[in-house]
Amino acid sequence: MTAAVFPGSFDPFTVGHRYIVERAAARFDTLVVTVVVNPNKTGLFGVDERIALIREDCADLPNVRVDRWTGLLVDHLRDEGITTIVKGLRSGTDFDYEVPMAHMNRELADVETMFLLTDPRYSHVSSSLVKEVAKLGGDVTPFLSTHIHERLQARLAGERRI
Repeated sequence: MTAAVFPGSFDPFTVGHRYIVERAAARFDTLVVTVVVNPNKTGLFGVDERIALIREDCADLPNVRVDRWTGLLVDHLRDEGITTIVKGLRSGTDFDYEVPMAHMNRELADVETMFLLTDPRYSHVSSSLVKEVAKLGGDVTPFLSTHIHERLQARLAGERRI
């Protein structure tokens, strides 16, 4: 059985993330979308919320499951018996950022990284940019699934009342 881990903060999970999940899920028997928890960062959505949103968004993909991890990612892969990480690339900047991590993961735990290029329609989409545009009142509908867009709007409306 082949399996891979697709890690990220996914705050929020975008159509670009979904595109990579679909492509990776077609290539592996199991894909574990892993919300990597950084205790030093506070996201717009809590980890449990992100997991629930991703599960809902990927409910139609039977070989995809969603998990969380705090700590060194290769330890998570070791625990799962998985030797492949999937990373989506939007540009050369992403590649330059990801390559040293891929080399380190191979050195630490003999884990390979598979890079998948995103659809050019999503090459400018990032969670950070989506949040920034949404906070300033811009329309981010094309970049999120309907239920995630609704949750983002509700969250931002709550922040504006504070």
